Amino acid sequence: MERITFSQIPKGMLEKLMGIENYLKETSIDFQLLELMRLRVAQINKCAYCIDMHYKELKASGETELRLSTISVWNETSFFTKKEKAVLRFTEALTEISEKDISSEIFNALTKYFNTDEICNLTFAIAQLNTWTRLVRTFKFTAGHYEVKK
Repeated sequence: MERITFSQIPKGMLEKLMGIENYLKETSIDFQLLELMRLRVAQINKCAYCIDMHYKELKASGETELRLSTISVWNETSFFTKKEKAVLRFTEALTEISEKDISSEIFNALTKYFNTDEICNLTFAIAQLNTWTRLVRTFKFTAGHYEVKK
C-alpha cells in the first residue's frame, strides 16, 4: 500500500523533478543509454516501480529481451558495448558511492567516449535516478501499472 500518493506530493516538487528530466532529455545522452542507466539504478536500489517503468520503456524502444534480462550481470556478457559498459560501471559506482570512491579507472574510461559536459550530464542523470528511486521506495508507489506514453 502506498504511504504517499502522487496527489499528496507537495505542489511544485514533482514539477521541479520533471524540470530536471526535461533538462536531461535536451542533453546529448542517448535515450536508450539513459534508460539502461535508469534500469540499472532501479535494480541496485531495489525499486520495483522504477524497474517496471524502465523495463517497459526499454522494451518499447526496441531493446532486446536478452540485454534486458542480463543487465544485472552486464560485466559478464558480450551483449553490451564498451561505451555502455563504461557507463554502467560508472552508474553502479556512483549509485554505491558510500561503499567506495569513484576510481580513476572508472572515471577515465568515460573520457574515451564522452566530453566534460557529457560526463557532467551523465553524473547528473545518475544522481536524479537515485533521487527518484529513494522517493518511490519511501512512498511505496505500486509497481506494475506504468504505461509507456506513445
